[in-house]
Amino acid sequence: MVDVLRNQGVARLTPKILNLSDGERYQLQQLINKHNTPQQIVLRAKIILMASEGKNHREIARNLDINRQMARLWRNRWFETEGKELSICQRLQDLERIGAPARFGMEQIIELFALACSPPSDYGRPISHWTARELADEIMNQGIIESISVRHVGRLLEEAELKPHQSRYWLTPPCR
Repeated sequence: MVDVLRNQGVARLTPKILNLSDGERYQLQQLINKHNTPQQIVLRAKIILMASEGKNHREIARNLDINRQMARLWRNRWFETEGKELSICQRLQDLERIGAPARFGMEQIIELFALACSPPSDYGRPISHWTARELADEIMNQGIIESISVRHVGRLLEEAELKPHQSRYWLTPPCR
C-alpha cells in the first residue's frame, strides 16, 4: 500500500516531522503570549507549533490565513537552524540581507564626521551650526564625496549619534 501511495506522489507531500522539546514548545508559547513580541515572530512561532502538532503546510496555511510557501519556508528554516547555537527568537528572525554595496569608504565617512564636529566658520560658512544640507554641500565642494543626499548625511549622523547643531553645548557644557 505504501508503495502505491509513494508512486502516486502522496508520500512526497507529507512534510518532514518536526519534533520540539518541551522547553522549545514552552519558549515558543511564551513568545506568542508576550504582548510586545513582533507579530511576524508570533506568526512564525505559531507555524512551528502547528508543524510540531503534525499539521501539513496546507492545514497551517488555512488556519493562519497565510500561503503554503510561508508555512514551508519556516518549517524548513527551523530544520536549517537546528543544532546551531541560536535562541528560539533568533531562529525565527529573517535572514541577513545583502543589500547594495556601500558607496562610501570609512575614510570618507570619518571626514564627514570630522567636518560635522568642526565650526562652520572654519570653512567660510556664514552659519552658526551645521545642517545636513550644509554638510552635504561642503563635503561635495571639498571633493571628499562626489555625490551624497542630504537624507543620507542625516542618517550617517544619526547612526553615529552626532548632533552638530549641539556641538557648542557638548564642547562647553553648562556649569551646575
